[in-house]
Amino acid sequence: MSMPEQHAYLRTKLTRRGLLRTSAAAAGAVAGSSVPAGSAAASPALLSSPATAAVDGSLVAPFGRHLAFGADPRTQMRVAWQVPFAVRRPYLRVGLKPWDLGRKIEAEVRGLHTPALSAKLPAVDQYYLHAALDGLNPGTTYYYGVGHDGFDPADPRHFGTVGTFRTAPARAGRFVFTAFGDQGVSYHALANDQLILGQDPSFHLHAGDICYADPDGSGTDHDAYDARVWDQFLAQTESVAKSVPWMVTTGNHDMEAWYSPNGYGGQNARWTLPGNGPDAENAPGVYSFTYGNVAVIALDANDVSYEIPANQGYTDGRQTRWLDRRLGELRATDGIDFLVVFFHHCAFSTTNAHASDGGVRDAWLPLFDKHQVDLVINGHNHIYERTDALKGGRVAKKVPIGERVDSSREGIVYVTAGGAGKALYDFPAPDSYEGHVKDLDEVRTYHWTKDRTKAVDTVEWSRVRYTGFSFLAVEVEPGHRPRMKVTALAESGERIDHFEVTRPAGRA
Repeated sequence: MSMPEQHAYLRTKLTRRGLLRTSAAAAGAVAGSSVPAGSAAASPALLSSPATAAVDGSLVAPFGRHLAFGADPRTQMRVAWQVPFAVRRPYLRVGLKPWDLGRKIEAEVRGLHTPALSAKLPAVDQYYLHAALDGLNPGTTYYYGVGHDGFDPADPRHFGTVGTFRTAPARAGRFVFTAFGDQGVSYHALANDQLILGQDPSFHLHAGDICYADPDGSGTDHDAYDARVWDQFLAQTESVAKSVPWMVTTGNHDMEAWYSPNGYGGQNARWTLPGNGPDAENAPGVYSFTYGNVAVIALDANDVSYEIPANQGYTDGRQTRWLDRRLGELRATDGIDFLVVFFHHCAFSTTNAHASDGGVRDAWLPLFDKHQVDLVINGHNHIYERTDALKGGRVAKKVPIGERVDSSREGIVYVTAGGAGKALYDFPAPDSYEGHVKDLDEVRTYHWTKDRTKAVDTVEWSRVRYTGFSFLAVEVEPGHRPRMKVTALAESGERIDHFEVTRPAGRA
């Protein structure tokens, strides 16, 4: 079933049970102010912003803070958080000193109601709050706190809840960013978060399959769904995401059919992303931003996937046309050296689980080659694997551990960084810190085709494979010969792979 079909199925099924009437009553109990812009006012999945608090605000503490850049990371930051109950007049305080949070900004409430989607799960009401900060100074550290009537972050009793963030610099300099996919809620996910915090990254890229509230992720009406997992995830991630912009895109487990026909109503409630893609409301995981000399492009591979077609073609080609245009604009922009693209489904992987997605290859690889993309990061397969430098899907240069590649002429390295925290997958042959896949009879890898069959791949591109929890840390250095030093770190902190991407400097 497609996502719109699943959405209609759930609404029809639950209407028969009378749960929609219960949902409407719950929404009416907090009615009195506006429904978030762009949402369907009649939808029982979305609660109106509460006019009055259900409990004493002094008894309610915010949690789950997570940052994201706006379209311009030099001047824009988006702050989101959660409260367990409806509260009065939520807001954000911000200032240049922790003891002087003088600027106060009203928060937008995006409430979600999730009915009991199975006999084992209760109905859940969740309240997500969002504040947009614009007109900030580049390269500046800000202090902020979130609150509501009865809970003031400027109160000395709550001083420990004050957080910080730093805007992108006006001029390119050295910085680090991190990346992974397929996180979920687990000890390993938490351990990776703490290692990431130790890298002092300027931002983090999450390549989809964020929390696994939908543990099946197969895009069928039988998928289970527990909205409470989002509460666990945001509490787990807060230690990093409250100070490091957490830039996410959508995986197959992130399509949640109850909230909206395309499955992204829940994501729109929980995240505020740059919104500068081809359709901010319906394709929130598609956007771009620039930090220093690096342009980052987030894509939604559910749109082109052959393996899991529940949302296949939902943008009617708009995403791919936007990608072509945007990559061209960014490649021609003064001062941008590197183009980094991240999305969920793998272009190249040899695991037993999902392998490679032919839909991604058909739709986007020609554009990556055309615009000389420098690095592609995926999740989906719960392992670490990377390719040699590829052109047209074939090896253009072998890139052993520690090697350097000039992406302007020698090709693109594709990295699968799906070891963020969920149960790990296996390779058909033993994994290794470095090793080409040579024996096709042993490996038997494949890619998904348009008719959802598995076509055998002739693998000559798999350079490094590792089964273990891990993430990427990328150190960017501008200059006459700019470079990105890409490192894969295991959960233990051990370095399992490293290589350099370089190219001639962009136009100054």
